[in-house]
Amino acid sequence: MNRLGLGFVACLIAAPVAAESSAVVAFVGDVMLARTEATGRLIARGGDPFRRVRSILAPADLRVANFESAGGRSGKADPAKPFSFRTTAAGVVAFSSVFEVAGLANNHAVDFGRQALVETLASLRQSGSLGVGAGRDLVEAHRALIVERQGVRIGLLGYLDFFPRWFAAAPGLPGVAWLDPRQVAVDIADARARGAEVVIVIPHWGEEHQPQANEHQRSRARAIIDAGADAVIGGHPHVVQDYEIYRGKPILYSLGNFVFDGFSDEDNITGWAVFATVDRAGVSAIRTRVVRLDGHGAPAPDASKSGPCWTRGEAQMTRCAE
Repeated sequence: MNRLGLGFVACLIAAPVAAESSAVVAFVGDVMLARTEATGRLIARGGDPFRRVRSILAPADLRVANFESAGGRSGKADPAKPFSFRTTAAGVVAFSSVFEVAGLANNHAVDFGRQALVETLASLRQSGSLGVGAGRDLVEAHRALIVERQGVRIGLLGYLDFFPRWFAAAPGLPGVAWLDPRQVAVDIADARARGAEVVIVIPHWGEEHQPQANEHQRSRARAIIDAGADAVIGGHPHVVQDYEIYRGKPILYSLGNFVFDGFSDEDNITGWAVFATVDRAGVSAIRTRVVRLDGHGAPAPDASKSGPCWTRGEAQMTRCAE
């Protein structure tokens, strides 16, 4: 939000100038609150895994996280998957108390079947969050979520580019949006036609535990920018990955874990909260706060580390100075 000093206000009164509207959108990586995990058990005891990061996320105009789980009550665990996760209603409420948008294009959203995904969408909505990257059918899954903040219409699109392939939505069947570059181009064009002034794509992709994006990610990310997106902000590998500026637009390949237990390696317990300043021309700045997860998977700000920062016009992202 722009803050104007009294002197600047006086100037505006003397010579009116239309101020450029801008908003700040916070993005974080994987949030795991499943009932079988330490973070889910903490919620069941009345604890708050977000307690130490609420203050850094609160100033943002919109908050977006990957909801790494199913949230419905029906269905059975997929026997073909090594891990299937389900978050209780209390966990959904805890998530929605922080994040208005839940990324559902991931490899756990349909762990308990398609009907459970429909219930997840409903449970999130009832708690105050909207899902992106999944839907009750193919059209809904690929339809951008458009949210207006500070006068800027922000379009969000989420995609899965990992297994299981059968999680993908189909005509008449609930599921997640699958990352097909040709379809992404159609979805971006549709978002623009519906009034989105900024379009940010959130892919779930890459190789786990790899600090560098692979060539598949790079080619897909650049194709997404070529198709008209203003930024690509990804996740899934459970570590933060590298980043770049392509055609003047930011690409962050993975934000790492944000709330997730079961890891002890330093790269797995380090995550980023990325704050993107957006206006009607796209993304104007990127700022990052680093978090470190404790033994229960709950994050806290880590002032000893820095993440990427960037301002429109700069040729590359660099480490934040603070």
